[in-house]
Amino acid sequence: MRIAIKDAWIITQNENRQILRGDILIEDGVIKEVGKVSSDADEEIYSHGDIVLPGLINTHTHVSMAILKGVADDVSFPDFLSKVFSIDAQRTPEDIYAGTQLGCLEMIRSGTTTFVDLYYAEDVIAKATEEMGLRAILCWAVLDEEFTTQKCRPLDNCRHFCESIDQEKSRILPGVGLQGVYVCSKETFLEAKEYADEKGLLLHFHLSETRKEVNDHRKKTGMRPSEYLDKIGFLGKNCLAAHACWLTLNEVRILAKSKTSVSTCPVSNMKLATGGVAPIPEMRKEGVNVSIGTDSSTTNNSLDMFGEMKTLSLLQKSSRWDPTVLSAQEILDFATIGGAFAIGLDRMIGSIEPSKRADIVILDGMAPNLSPIRRETLISNVVYSSSQANVKTVICDGQILMKDWEIKRIDEIAVLNRATEAARKLFSE
Repeated sequence: MRIAIKDAWIITQNENRQILRGDILIEDGVIKEVGKVSSDADEEIYSHGDIVLPGLINTHTHVSMAILKGVADDVSFPDFLSKVFSIDAQRTPEDIYAGTQLGCLEMIRSGTTTFVDLYYAEDVIAKATEEMGLRAILCWAVLDEEFTTQKCRPLDNCRHFCESIDQEKSRILPGVGLQGVYVCSKETFLEAKEYADEKGLLLHFHLSETRKEVNDHRKKTGMRPSEYLDKIGFLGKNCLAAHACWLTLNEVRILAKSKTSVSTCPVSNMKLATGGVAPIPEMRKEGVNVSIGTDSSTTNNSLDMFGEMKTLSLLQKSSRWDPTVLSAQEILDFATIGGAFAIGLDRMIGSIEPSKRADIVILDGMAPNLSPIRRETLISNVVYSSSQANVKTVICDGQILMKDWEIKRIDEIAVLNRATEAARKLFSE
């Protein structure tokens, strides 16, 4: 299958951050040419000045919770946790499947082509995600047995899931998801690390999301979470820490030295009012790789990475009283190549270059909020002006998932109806 995208503004996100006006040729899921394409194609997408960029990468979410949006809004953080955990314990494979497809549909419509998930029942989530056509790293939730509602030992469940995925034939990759220091013992962390290192898997975990988490851990161990994880030998290049709000400069340097990546989730942290603004400028200065996550639909209500990019930028500028603290280009880097590096797929996705997989988003170049289009302001317009409504066409792994705002791979109405019915059953029982 050969697809040609013609006459577009192309934000390549390559090493030189080139912006081109031209074409893209995709063949069997791989980007073959970028610039001027004269070859015949099975399908041509005439962009006529639309904006093309790499598919966005959401590095922290709980996708199946899409059917739970709005159920725990405007409450204190302890009350939020209590309500969500009580609902979580009642969930079935059917509503997890429906919630996953709803979340994937939202991500397609908002330009995300790859996401990192942390949850249990990742086997159900994998099936739903595969059908929707997105790329994902699905990290089975691991925690101590005394804290879990999972049947059997969580790490054994994780192993079973990871070994069920054929990584050579799927857009779905397995990973190990540790809930956090508050429910994972040293033994759990190290056993999970040993398995992940042996199998070459991502280790994804919540880190220093709240001040209470940090203070409780200091009382228990005498160390802050990052210091503790470093001391026990857990941190490393295959680690991706979500949130990372309450960090000292020493902890930032620990993450940098260990090559641990961070997924910052500004909207979730602001909505839950957990306080703390992730020290992104210090992370950048010290060499920490930064990416962006939305967190779940219960803590954010949205899986829109365009909104997340703008919020992240404005939060950092406002909290530092410095409009220069992070550039639009840096923010876009976090959502594309930074995300790809965080999950170990930077040679495959994250930029529009020959030999990379074709994960591509096309924005409407005629949208008033993106006009006028000029090369020198294009990145700023994407980060500060665009919205999910501008997402016109989405391609993942060379497959067209949406074209001219029409979902192609699945029955959108059926997904919406299934999610509505699943939510009705879940909340009526």
